[in-house]
Amino acid sequence: MLMSISGFLVGVVSCQFGAALPAPSCQFAAAVLAAGCGLAGALLYRSSRERWPGLALVLSMLAGLAAGYAYAGWRAELRLAQSLPGDWEGRDVAVTGIVATLPQNFGRGVRFVFEVEAPAGGAVPRRISLVWYRGADDDEAGLLGEVHAGERWHLLVRLKRPHGNVNRHGFDYEAWLLEQDLRATGYVRADASNRRLDAFVLSPGTLVERLREVVRSRFQAALPDGRYAGVLIALAIGDQRAIPQEQWSLFARTGIAHLVSISGLHVTMVAALCAAVIGAIWRRVPALALRVPAQQAAVATGAVAAGGYALLAGWGVPAQRTFAMLAWVALALLLRREAAPFRVLGLALLGVLLLDPWAVLAPGFWLSFGAVALLFLAGSGRLAAGGRIREALRAQWAVTVGMVPALLVLFQQCSLVSPLANGLAIPVVSFVVTPLALLFSVFPLQILADVAHAVLGGVMLPVEWLGGLPYAQWQQAAPPFVLALMATLGCLWALLPVGTPARWLGASMLLPLLAWHPARPAPGALKMTVLDVGQGLAVHLQTAAHDLLYDAGPAFSADANSGERIVLPYLRAQGVRRLDSVVVTHQDNDHAGGAEAVLGGIPVAEVRSSLPTAHPARLMAADRHLPCRAGDAWEWDGVRFRVLHPGAEADADRPRKTNNLSCVIRVDAAGHSVLLTSDIEASDEEALLARDPGALASDLVLAPHHGSRTSSTPAFVAATHPAWVLFPVGYRNRFHHPNPEVWSRWSGAGARMARTDAEGALEVRVDAEGVQVEGARAVAPRYWYGR
Repeated sequence: MLMSISGFLVGVVSCQFGAALPAPSCQFAAAVLAAGCGLAGALLYRSSRERWPGLALVLSMLAGLAAGYAYAGWRAELRLAQSLPGDWEGRDVAVTGIVATLPQNFGRGVRFVFEVEAPAGGAVPRRISLVWYRGADDDEAGLLGEVHAGERWHLLVRLKRPHGNVNRHGFDYEAWLLEQDLRATGYVRADASNRRLDAFVLSPGTLVERLREVVRSRFQAALPDGRYAGVLIALAIGDQRAIPQEQWSLFARTGIAHLVSISGLHVTMVAALCAAVIGAIWRRVPALALRVPAQQAAVATGAVAAGGYALLAGWGVPAQRTFAMLAWVALALLLRREAAPFRVLGLALLGVLLLDPWAVLAPGFWLSFGAVALLFLAGSGRLAAGGRIREALRAQWAVTVGMVPALLVLFQQCSLVSPLANGLAIPVVSFVVTPLALLFSVFPLQILADVAHAVLGGVMLPVEWLGGLPYAQWQQAAPPFVLALMATLGCLWALLPVGTPARWLGASMLLPLLAWHPARPAPGALKMTVLDVGQGLAVHLQTAAHDLLYDAGPAFSADANSGERIVLPYLRAQGVRRLDSVVVTHQDNDHAGGAEAVLGGIPVAEVRSSLPTAHPARLMAADRHLPCRAGDAWEWDGVRFRVLHPGAEADADRPRKTNNLSCVIRVDAAGHSVLLTSDIEASDEEALLARDPGALASDLVLAPHHGSRTSSTPAFVAATHPAWVLFPVGYRNRFHHPNPEVWSRWSGAGARMARTDAEGALEVRVDAEGVQVEGARAVAPRYWYGR
C-alpha cells in the first residue's frame, strides 16, 4: 500500500510541475496502465510474493504513479475549463452571488471570495476573488458598507484572468489561485446598482465562515490594541492576515512559525481533550459503555472534534493531514485493525491528494507531512524507550535536522535557535495559549482573552531575545534539486536508530548543500535581472564580486511592499547577503516604495538617490547616502558604471516633477552596454542628447517610464539604437503601458522587445558572447500560465 501511495504522490507531482498538461489520450493511457499494473501487482502479491517480492512492489509503484498522473491531469482540466474569456477582461459585468469566505479588511478596502450564482452573459467563473476599494470621498466610500461572509450581493465588477508576478524562486500567485479554485480576480465598481440582497444564505460553508467571522470580531473587540491579537486569531480560526510582518520575521528567525498556524499539534490537542472528556463520561454511564467501548467512543469523538476544528481553522493542509490521520486511527480502532503509524500517514497523504491534488504546490504540504514522517522515524526501531524529556529532545532534534533541506529549498533559510525557541514556546502555546483562545471563542469572557494575550506576551520575551542573536538564522541560496535530495536522504539515514551502519556518513551529506553557492558572472561580465514587481521597477545587477539594486519596486499598501515580498526573497534565493549599492532613482512609489524594507532587511554599503532629504529611505541611509549626479562613475570587477542624469543643477528638495530627477545609469561590460533609464521623459531625453549623445548608444535599454507616450522620443530611440528593449510593466495596468506607438517606435528601430507582464522577471547576461535575455515564464514554464 505504501508503495502505491508513494507512486501516486510522484505522479501528482510530475503532473503539477509540468510545463503542459497531458493530453486526454495520455491521461486515458495512464489510467489504463494504472489499472493493469495494479491488477498484475495484486495477483502477483497473492500468488508469488515470496518468489517475486521486488516485482510486486515495482508494479504497485507504477500503478500508483500512473494513477496519480492521470488523476491530477483530469482534475486540472476540469478546473481550467472554468476560465474568463480573454475579451471579457476589463469589461463591466453585473454578477449576483454569495460572499463565500471570511472577508479580509485592509487599509484601502476589503477582499473576499465571491461565489457567482448569476453572471450577466454566463461567462464568469464560479468562484472569483474581489476587492472592494474605499472611495476617495465620503459619498464613494459609503458605497462599500459592511461585507460579511454568507451575504448575497448584486455587484458591478471588472475582472481579469488569473495573473501574478513570476520571479525565480518567488511566490507563484497564479498557482495559489488555481489551488483555491479562483479563476478570475477583479474589483467592485462604484455603481448605484451594488446592493445587498440577503443578509445570510445558509449552507455548510457559509455557516462555518460566518462563525469564523464572529470569532474574529470577538478577538478584535476584546484586544483592539493587543500586540499579539493577530496571533490569537490565527490560533483560533487560522486567519493569519492580522499578524504584522515583523512578527512573521521573528517567527521565521526562531523557527516557531508553525506554532502560529493551525498545526497538527493543535488539532491533536483539541481532539485529545475532547476524547478525554467523552471517555471519562462514557465510562461512568454503564448503558453507554455496554453498547460501545469507552475507548472507541472517545477516539471517534476526538476525530469529529478534530474535523470541526480543522473547518473552523480554514481547512489548511496541516489540519487536513491531522484530521485524516485521526479519522483513520478511529476507523481502525472501530474495526479492530492495526493502525501502524506510517500506514496511517500514507492514507492521510492519499486522502489529501485526492481532495486537493494542488496541495503539493504549497510549502505547508511538504513541511507538514515531512515533520510527521521524521517524528515517526525518530520514534521507530528503538529497543528501549527513554524518559519524556529524552523523547522530546530526540523528536525536536529529528525535526530540526531533518527539515533543513526542505527549509532551504522552500525559503532559503532555517533557524539555528529553533530547538531552544520551540522548547520554550511549544508547551506554552499549545497547552495554555491555544486552549484559552478556543475557550474565548466559545465563551467570550474578557479575562480569557487577557490571560491568553498576557501568557503569549510573556513567552515571546525570551523568543524575541533568541531572534535578536546575530547568528539566529542560517541563510542559503536556493540549492539545486540534486543536492537537496542527497541531503534529505542523508538526514533520513542519520536519524535511523543507534546501530545503523555509518550514520555519520548520512550527516555529512548535508555539507555539500550548506557549502553550495551559485555561480557569479566572470570578471568583466554582468548579470542583470529586471524583477517582475508589477507596475514598478526593481533591477538587480551583479558582477563577479559586487551587487547593486536599481530601485526597489512599489509599496502595495501600508503593510505590504515589493521590497519585503519580492526583492528580499529573490536576493536571498540568489545567495546575496549584502548589497554594495542601492540606487533609488526618484521618490515615486512604484520605484521607491520597497526601499525602506530593503534597507532594513539586508546590509547595504551605500545608497545613491535623488530623494528629498526628508524621505524615510534617505533618512535610513544617513551618512551612507550619495546624491545621484551626472558624471559620477565607478568600476567593479571590470564593469564600469556611469551616471548620466540628473545634472548637477538638480535639487531634490525643490518642487519639480519627480520623474525629471530620475537617475540614469550606463553600464559597460564585456564590450557591450546597458542603459537604465528609470522614468525620464521627453525633456530629460532631450537634455541627455544635448549633454552627450554618444553615451546613449546601447545594446540594451530599459524603456523610459515603462513605455509611456511621454518618453522614447524618435531622437532618443535613434541615438540609443539598441538590440533589446525591456519594458517593466504591470498586467493590464491602468496607465496602459507600454503605449502602442512607443512599442511600434522601438520595434521599427529593429529592437527585440520583452515585457515583464508577459514573460515574468527578465534575466539578462552580458558577456563575451553578447547580450542574452530570458524570461522567468519560459525558463520554468507551468501549465497554468496564461490559462
